[in-house]
Amino acid sequence: MYFTDRGIEELEKRRGEEEVSFEWLAEQLRTFVDLNPDFEVPVERLATWLARLDEDDDE
Repeated sequence: MYFTDRGIEELEKRRGEEEVSFEWLAEQLRTFVDLNPDFEVPVERLATWLARLDEDDDE
């Protein structure tokens, strides 16, 4: 198990039944980066990955 899995598991346990919009998620990510500027690149990579999940593998 990766260290980050613990945070993901906590998120799932505490908020797993909730539904959120991508607009809400984007705002939370912006707030997180504002408070933690050292994480700008990883958050950007995660956001880009999420945005492109539905792209065809052929592209």
